[in-house]
Amino acid sequence: MRYLLTILMILLITSKFQASYILIPMDETKQKNHLKAYGIAFWILQNDIQVEWLLNYRGGSFLVEHYKTIEEECIIRGVSYEIIANVQANQIKSAISDPEVNQEVVKLEKSPKVAVYTPDSKQPWDDAVTLVLTYAEIPYEKVYDKEVIAGDLHKYDWLHLHHEDFTGQYGKFYGSFRNAAWYKKQQTEAEATAKELGFNKVSELKRSVAQNIQKFTAGGGFLFTMCSGTDSYDIALAAQDVDICDYMFDGDASDPAAQSKLDYTQTFAFKDFILSRNPMEYEFSTIDATKVHQRIPESQDSLHFLNFQQNGMSYLQCYVKTILQS
Repeated sequence: MRYLLTILMILLITSKFQASYILIPMDETKQKNHLKAYGIAFWILQNDIQVEWLLNYRGGSFLVEHYKTIEEECIIRGVSYEIIANVQANQIKSAISDPEVNQEVVKLEKSPKVAVYTPDSKQPWDDAVTLVLTYAEIPYEKVYDKEVIAGDLHKYDWLHLHHEDFTGQYGKFYGSFRNAAWYKKQQTEAEATAKELGFNKVSELKRSVAQNIQKFTAGGGFLFTMCSGTDSYDIALAAQDVDICDYMFDGDASDPAAQSKLDYTQTFAFKDFILSRNPMEYEFSTIDATKVHQRIPESQDSLHFLNFQQNGMSYLQCYVKTILQS
């Protein structure tokens, strides 16, 4: 009996030092596939297993209880991982809790449902985020004007906007691509959809879409947008009762007093912007600071978003990271 008790005690002591957590590092050099690593974290949440996100610790690493299936999935997807003991996991979390360090443990418990606002006719390279989500193996559903107008956004937690033009000016590509087959096809399809949904103009359809998206965010939905989706969205909201589209876009002239009629109280993020009224110019308004950014050295420009790097991650990786945090 004494011998058995001794063996049991040894087993209990050694079990404390056995590996019981999986650490998925996100260091620039220690993680060989960052995007797939985010996909692993999402997959774990889909299987109702809690993940601890160690913000600012080794690039924002993930910590989860050790399950053989998770370890096997990391191997299958080519994701770097480390197996650590209870005591090591507790030491890491204890160090993170120090108020002197800018780190935090965030518990992730639910996988959000993601929708991407993107047309069926787009080319695969038109929307980098769909490419990223597909590669990371994070599931998403596609929605576009018909689904938004039908009120389907409440089904989702996250909405990503394709680099859309919500003003009805077809991306302001008229000056360079008005004779291109893809441009003509895009305009024809947009006009047909607007008519089908009961709108006289594409600009009116897009404005209604923008308003429905605004309601989605007011109800707690998360929104991520990029490219022209960022500024054209607010322009559409400010111009709810104003025609800002010239004849080549909607068949009639724009309101010459459009600028003075903009209502900035309706916008989501921007105000006091000046519209670009030249239909031949690839620019919507002064919201876009591209020309300014070209004059500022990147090292001095803290708002240079498209080249933003955080712990070795591109802005698209930061997007996937934000989805998980929701």
